[in-house]
Amino acid sequence: MPALEVRAPQMRVAVDIGGTFTDLVAYDPGQARVRFAKSLTSYPRLSDAVFACLEQAEIDLAEVRHFMHGSTIAINTVIQRSGARAGLITTRGFRHVYAIGRGDRPRAYDLLFDKPVPLVPADRIAEVDERMDARGEVVRALDDGSVIAAIDLLMEQKIESVAVVLLHAYRNPAHERRIGAMIAARAPGLHVTLGHEILREFREYERTSTAVLNAYVGPVVSDYVAELDARLRDQGFAGHFMIMQSNGGTMSAGLARARPVSMMESGPVAGVIGAARLGQALGISDVISFDMGGTTAKASLIEKGEARTVSFYHIGGAETGHPMMLPVVDIVEVGTGGGSIAWIDAAGGLKVGPLSAGAAPGPVCYGLGGEEPTITDANLVLGRLDPAHFLGGRMRLDVEAARRAIGTRIAGPLGLGIERAAFGIVRIADARMSLAVREVSLAKGHDPRDFALVASGGGGPLHAGAIARELSVPRVIVPELPGTFSALGMLMTDARHDLVRTRIADIGRIEPGEIAAVFAEMIAEATGLLARDGIGGQDWRIVPALDLRYLGQEYTLPVPLGDGAPDAAMLAGARARFDELHHARYRHAAPDEAVEIVNVRLTAFGKVAGHLAAFGDITARATARAVAPIGHRAVWFEDGSHACAVYRREDLPAGAMIAGPAVIEEGVSTTILHPGDRAVVSTQGALIIDIGAGR
Repeated sequence: MPALEVRAPQMRVAVDIGGTFTDLVAYDPGQARVRFAKSLTSYPRLSDAVFACLEQAEIDLAEVRHFMHGSTIAINTVIQRSGARAGLITTRGFRHVYAIGRGDRPRAYDLLFDKPVPLVPADRIAEVDERMDARGEVVRALDDGSVIAAIDLLMEQKIESVAVVLLHAYRNPAHERRIGAMIAARAPGLHVTLGHEILREFREYERTSTAVLNAYVGPVVSDYVAELDARLRDQGFAGHFMIMQSNGGTMSAGLARARPVSMMESGPVAGVIGAARLGQALGISDVISFDMGGTTAKASLIEKGEARTVSFYHIGGAETGHPMMLPVVDIVEVGTGGGSIAWIDAAGGLKVGPLSAGAAPGPVCYGLGGEEPTITDANLVLGRLDPAHFLGGRMRLDVEAARRAIGTRIAGPLGLGIERAAFGIVRIADARMSLAVREVSLAKGHDPRDFALVASGGGGPLHAGAIARELSVPRVIVPELPGTFSALGMLMTDARHDLVRTRIADIGRIEPGEIAAVFAEMIAEATGLLARDGIGGQDWRIVPALDLRYLGQEYTLPVPLGDGAPDAAMLAGARARFDELHHARYRHAAPDEAVEIVNVRLTAFGKVAGHLAAFGDITARATARAVAPIGHRAVWFEDGSHACAVYRREDLPAGAMIAGPAVIEEGVSTTILHPGDRAVVSTQGALIIDIGAGR
C-alpha cells in the first residue's frame, strides 16, 4: 500500500488591526487562491477580531505556514499614554538628558510651545557609577553597589519595565550587559530594555528616547503578542508567526516582544509596500500611496519603485512627539478617517476630526449607539455608499439615522440643507487629507503631477478622485481588495533587519580592514536574526552602506556600497558617490573637502517562501464582454446631484472602460468616478482612473 503523501502547510495569512476595522487576507500558492475577511476591531481584547476574521474566511490554522501581523497597538499605547510604569537607569551626571532633549523649537515664535512630556519622569530615573569614552574604552569601572541601589530605588517606585541607557554604550555595551544581568537576578520578571540592543548609534538623547519608548510599550505589546501566539497555537497553528516592522520588513514574534518599538507603524507601512509592488506590476515606478481607514488617513511617496525610508521619526507628531531613531518608511498621517466626527466650533465653523467614533460606537449609520455625524454618514447621505451593500451586505447602514444626525448637529445650526452640509463635511475631509499628500510630495520637492495616486483602505477610493483634483494628480489607481490592502501588502513583504554601528573617521585615512571587521560583526548578527525568522541562507540578501558627511557638518547621507569586503577602491568610490548624492539633494557639492564616515549600516533581507508575487493572482480575470451596470442612483458632487450608473467590480473584465460619473462597488470598498473621469481595468485587476479625462 503506497504511503500517503503529507502536504506541508503552504498558506500565508496576513492580519492588519486598525483603529476601526481588522482585515485579513490569505493566500495559498498551491491553489493560487486569495481569501479575505473584515471585522470591526474588538476592544479591549484585540485578538477576538483576529479570530472573527479567521472564522469568516474559513481558515484552517493547521494549513498556515506564515502568519503575518500588523497592528497599531504600539503607537496607540504611546499616543494614549497607556503604557507601562517605566524606569530608566543611566550614567551618573546624565540623569536629565532625556528631559532636556534638544534646544531646537519647531515653532520658534510660539510662546506657548511645550516640549513632549517625558514618558519616564525624573523620580523614576536612577544613576549608576560608570563611564565609557567615545572610543568604547573604560574611564570608570561599573560600581555594582550603585547598580543594586538603582534597582532597589526603581523597584520601590513599583516600575513594570526599565530601560538601561549608558553613555557611549553604543560603542562598548559591556556595562549595559552587566546591569541587565544584575536586574534579571535581582528583579526577575521585570521587562528590561538595554539601549545597545535597540540601537548602536550615537546621539544620546535620541538613543535614550528610543530605548524608553521600547520600555514603555514593551509589557503591553509583549503580553498581546504572547496571548495571540498562544491562541493561534491552541487552534493548530504550527508555522512562523511574523510581525510587520516600521521599516517595511517583517520580524519574528519573539523578536517583536523584545523590540516592540520596531513595530510602531507596522500596519500602515504594509500598505505602502503593496502600493510599490502594484506600481511595479503596472510599469509605474513613481506613485503616492494614499490609505484612508476608519480612524486616520496616511500618505507616503514611492520613487523609482522604492518607498522612502527615514532613520529619524517622531511618535505622536513632528512637533511634540517622542523621537525614535530607527528606520521607518516615511509616512504622513492625519486624523481623518471614515469615523472622524464632524462638529461645529465655538466660532460657528465646521470642523472634521481628529476625534473618531472608532469601532465602538462607530458612525451613526452603523446603528451601534453612535450619535455624532461622521464622514461615513456624510458619504451615505450623498449617495456614495449603498446602505444594503456595505461590507458586502453583511452590515446594513441606516440612512435616516445619518440624515437626522447631520441635520440636527450640522445642517440646522449652519442653516444648510442636509445634502449641502454632508458635502461640506466631505469637502473639509478631502482638504485635510490632501495636506498629507502635499507633505510627502510638494514639501519634499516632488511635483505630484509626476505621480499616480494609489488609493486603498475602505475610504481611499471614495475620496481619491477629489484629492487628485485638488493636487492636479493625473491618475488614480485602485487595487483589487482596497479595503484590505495593508494586509495584502504583508503577503508581499520579506523579512528585514537594519543594523548600525557608529564609527567616526576620515574616509581617506581609515584602514579598510577596520570597516570590514565592523561589517563582519554586523553580518553575523543579521544572519542570526534571519535564521531566527526561519529563513534559509539561500534567501538572504545583505546590503551594506556608509553614512557620510563633509567635515564640520552635523547630518549625513547614506551611501550604498558594493558587494565584497571593503577595500581602498570601494571607499574611494563611496566618497565620489557621496559628492553626487550631496549635489542631487542640496544642489551643491565640495569634492575638495574632507569626508567623514559617521555610521556603518547594514540591511539584511530574507525572502519569505510562498510570496504573493503577482497581483494577477488575486482573482481570476473575467473574459472580455460587454459591461452593464447593476443599477442607477443619485450621487451628490460639487455641482449637485447626478444620476450615476452603479457597477459591481467583480463583474468587470480586463480592458473594461467606464466613464464617470459612476459608482463601482465591491465587498469592502466603493470607488467614485467624478464627472469627466474615465476608468480602465488593467490585466492585474486594478482600476486605472484618468482624472478629468475628456475635459
